[in-house]
Amino acid sequence: MAVKLHRCKNIWVKAAGHPCWNVQSALDEHGIDYEIVEEKWFGERPETVQSTGQKKFPWIEFEDGSVYREESKDMAETIRAGGRLDERRQTA
Repeated sequence: MAVKLHRCKNIWVKAAGHPCWNVQSALDEHGIDYEIVEEKWFGERPETVQSTGQKKFPWIEFEDGSVYREESKDMAETIRAGGRLDERRQTA
């Protein structure tokens, strides 16, 4: 399953407290194929709002266009739980 990880442009930040990195590292740990989509750091973030209903990062877009977004620690837990990511699809 290839997904798109919508995250901030601070790709270089690899600290445990960084929300985008927490989710990205969970994807890496579990060998989930993903593409990074670097989003605007500031401003309105219309694509994020349209897809998730709010402006926060990160969020995941599945191949069928459905999305998954919750707090990053919860997203990372879901990914690390193995096989549960697909259960979190939400229709955009």
